[in-house]
Amino acid sequence: MDIAKLIECRASSEIVTCDVDMPVRDVVALLDSRRIGALPVMKAGEVVGIFSERDVVHRMASEGAAFLEQVVGDVMTSPAITVERGTKVDDALALMTHRRIRHLPVLDGATMCGFVSIGDLVKSRIDEIEIEAAQMRQYISTA
Repeated sequence: MDIAKLIECRASSEIVTCDVDMPVRDVVALLDSRRIGALPVMKAGEVVGIFSERDVVHRMASEGAAFLEQVVGDVMTSPAITVERGTKVDDALALMTHRRIRHLPVLDGATMCGFVSIGDLVKSRIDEIEIEAAQMRQYISTA
């Protein structure tokens, strides 16, 4: 399965993002209120980075609460590692494992059309495996 199939029922307008110039304090509040772990950071309609809980923890440990007064563009993880709509789920999982990341913006050209987490991809693989197992059980019972 590819990422396009995984995100086909999601509206890209529902992706929660933040602007590169937003204060970190506001972005942290947004993460909390939406109960999410990361946001794509946008500038002029393009993904320029990711801001995640890991960024918060790292900056709090190294800079203390003062980092909350900065803009997210100064503290985000950049450049964002992205995938295209046609990327296979297994390839995206391998990329996430190799790069030790948990979220990927999905691009259609330069336009972000989705945002997936490692949980989304693992669930997709589990669903595929369950379907294959059911088909195998059906085949064996009718053989």
